[in-house]
Amino acid sequence: MTRLRTLIVDDEPLAISLLKSKLSTIPEIEIIGDCKNGREAIKAAMDLTPDLMFLDIQMPGLNGFDVVKRLQNDSSPLVIFTTAYEQYALDAFEVHAVDYILKPLDLERIELAVKRAMARLNEGPMGDEKSRVIQAIHDINECEQSHLEEPESPLSENIDRKVVIRDREEITLLNQEEIEWIDAAGDYCCIHVAGETHIKRTTLKELEQELDPEIFKRVHRSTIVNLNCILKVIPHTKGEFFLQLGEFDRIKVSRSYKDVIKSYLTAME
Repeated sequence: MTRLRTLIVDDEPLAISLLKSKLSTIPEIEIIGDCKNGREAIKAAMDLTPDLMFLDIQMPGLNGFDVVKRLQNDSSPLVIFTTAYEQYALDAFEVHAVDYILKPLDLERIELAVKRAMARLNEGPMGDEKSRVIQAIHDINECEQSHLEEPESPLSENIDRKVVIRDREEITLLNQEEIEWIDAAGDYCCIHVAGETHIKRTTLKELEQELDPEIFKRVHRSTIVNLNCILKVIPHTKGEFFLQLGEFDRIKVSRSYKDVIKSYLTAME
């Protein structure tokens, strides 16, 4: 029987204990760890590579959405949110097939969520879980904000190679050299800068055309990194390796793109 290697993330110890107790009755679940905040969750997800994550949304510091945004798309586990969110958010989850269980936690609803996770796992390789969540986050934000039109792209191209982000009621101009890495999630891109993640509605191919090709290189089918932000290169299995970009950001380089990093390292010697 296939068992889902499961990570639990919640800032309330009692909530973790309750969920552990209920999950222990489900034979398809193997609990491999628990975390009390978002930063611990990101590190554990990279180190333990869980199949499934029960993730609390409302946590201090990095919340559940922040955790998903900071995980590399191709390495993201299945996610079941635990939440007390309002109905408009749950509607967005339903539309984009993002699974959730409402607090207080109910065993029957947990079992249903696990069955859905097993079904998705059996469908084949995962690759659109992060995309589902990002699309839901976008819809949730749209419900909370007034609609501002993003500046036309020709304007942004003339502002010293900046990337324009519309986020709620603000428009942010990001200096390209400050961008550390970019991860694609369907029709959205997660742009990571100084510990924050900005979501831009664009494909990775479109955004790549805006970036300086001298410093931004694709290292995975869904990931671009700023070469100047690489701190360590860590060997991995089967010819792959990881790039350490900061304390919590570790990016997998696929075999198809390993020569890009090897050429960069050779040029640096």
